[in-house]
Amino acid sequence: MEVFLLKSKIHRATVTGGDVNYEGSLTIAADLMEKCGLQEYERILCGNMANGNRWETYVIQGKRGSGEIVMNGAVAHLGKKGDTLTIMGFAAVSARKAKKWKPRVIVLGKGNKIVDKRGI
Repeated sequence: MEVFLLKSKIHRATVTGGDVNYEGSLTIAADLMEKCGLQEYERILCGNMANGNRWETYVIQGKRGSGEIVMNGAVAHLGKKGDTLTIMGFAAVSARKAKKWKPRVIVLGKGNKIVDKRGI
């Protein structure tokens, strides 16, 4: 039996831009993706702490070290530059492994710099 558990989380990511004309997705700086274990094109769930909007999309890799978090496509209507997001990825895990499971979580501060790491 498998259960779906939180695998990766970026908490308090500040939106750096948006592009409604792009085909969709959320652009995340490559170093932030790597630190919490997100893969390009991975399905994610996002929550906007500024307005309560939630949506699913997928990850596009952004420039390493840029701190960019860009809302693309229709999702760009659900927030704006400066909003704070929680970004979550999930994994199917065997019930046996679930008992010892620890997600990889990063918390961001000013400029989308990592201020805390958990499970890393």
